Amino acid sequence: QVQLVESGGGLVQAGESLRLSCVVSGSTGVATMSWYRQAPGKQREVVASITSTLTTTYADSVKGRFTISRDNAKNTMYLQMSSLKPGNTAAYLCNVRYWNWAAGRSLEVWGQGTQVTVSS
Repeated sequence: QVQLVESGGGLVQAGESLRLSCVVSGSTGVATMSWYRQAPGKQREVVASITSTLTTTYADSVKGRFTISRDNAKNTMYLQMSSLKPGNTAAYLCNVRYWNWAAGRSLEVWGQGTQVTVSS
């Protein structure tokens, strides 16, 4: 069973940086990993994604400030966040999508989330 555990969230001031981590336990094979965020009263939105071939995509609002990366040897994904703004305050969730041969379909797993709060 695949499980995801995020860490690295916290309370920071505007302009500061944080690095989030997502550790994956269990076998996923080839997988696309993503960071999402959800602020109170808002819909969950994708922040950044990285494929198994290390192709990355970002939401326009974080381009140039956030960097997604993964270390397959450590089964860990990261999100380096710089120049944080109060509007970045949200719960940040890790997501993995992978093909499960036993199930014969793509599966999706979510972490519990880590809270990021940016004060002005």
